[in-house]
Amino acid sequence: MVRHIVLWNFNDSVKEEDKKNIKKGMKENLEALLGKVPGLQEIKFIENSLEGSTHEFALFTEFDTEEHKRGYSTHPSHVHVANTFVRPFTADRKCLDYVVE
Repeated sequence: MVRHIVLWNFNDSVKEEDKKNIKKGMKENLEALLGKVPGLQEIKFIENSLEGSTHEFALFTEFDTEEHKRGYSTHPSHVHVANTFVRPFTADRKCLDYVVE
C-alpha cells in the first residue's frame, strides 16, 4: 500500500469570501475520483485545519502500489480535477509519498 499526502494553501488571488465554495468544489471533485482511477483505494480531502497549522487543507490518498500512484498523476480524470478545481487556487504545495509497512 502507498500513501500520498498533499498539503496546500490558497494562493494570494483567492478572496476570503470565496474560500468555502472553492474548498467544497475541491472536496467533491477530488473525492469523486474514487472508482475512476485504477488502484486508488481511499481519498479524503481535509479542509478543517486547526489553528497553528502551516497549511489550509490537505489530500490523503492510498493506492495499491507505487505504479498505481504514478498512474494517478497522469490519469485524465485526475488531471481534469487538478487543473480545474485545485491548481488555479493553490500555492505552497507540499507532498509526502510513502510505502505502508
